[in-house]
Amino acid sequence: MVNLIRPTLVLLALLTFVTGIAYPLLVTAIGQTAMADQANGSLVMRDGKPIGSRLLGQTFTSPKYFWGRPSATSPMPNNAASSSGANLGPTNPALKDAVAGRIEVLQKADPSNQQAVPIDLVTTSASGLDPDISEAAARYQNNRIAAARSLTAAQVAAVIDANREGALFGFLGEPRVNVLRANLALDALAAPATP
Repeated sequence: MVNLIRPTLVLLALLTFVTGIAYPLLVTAIGQTAMADQANGSLVMRDGKPIGSRLLGQTFTSPKYFWGRPSATSPMPNNAASSSGANLGPTNPALKDAVAGRIEVLQKADPSNQQAVPIDLVTTSASGLDPDISEAAARYQNNRIAAARSLTAAQVAAVIDANREGALFGFLGEPRVNVLRANLALDALAAPATP
């Protein structure tokens, strides 16, 4: 019996060391060396403090900021611990009501805007955590933000252009704008110049 237990315990200890200590340390070292930004959450820092991540959406409701894609996570929007979509089909009345309510909010925030509302401003994604909006969604909000910040539409458009990311590898996906980066650029634009 001892002859069976001893090799089993040695193998258990060896596999515990390899899979529980050595492998995680190796993967962590590779991640920190090869892609430290991504391994640490792609955090966006301001004054040495993290204020968000480029990979996770945040909720902005002030008219002076770009608004991101709605989130279906619970118990609060953009909850990274509860990534999920709404799971509502296109014929579901609840989806139609939610979209109509979101359109109403957008129109109340900018009553003079007669453009068609981009779909990504009124529908949630599968993850509920999208950090980006389409270029069309950013441009839809251009005049509202300009008026709220006492800027020209061209100044806000320049922020959109500066924060626009093209399709991945030039052909995957659509051009997009990272909401957090664009909002930080707006704050920097409005900040007084330091001597």
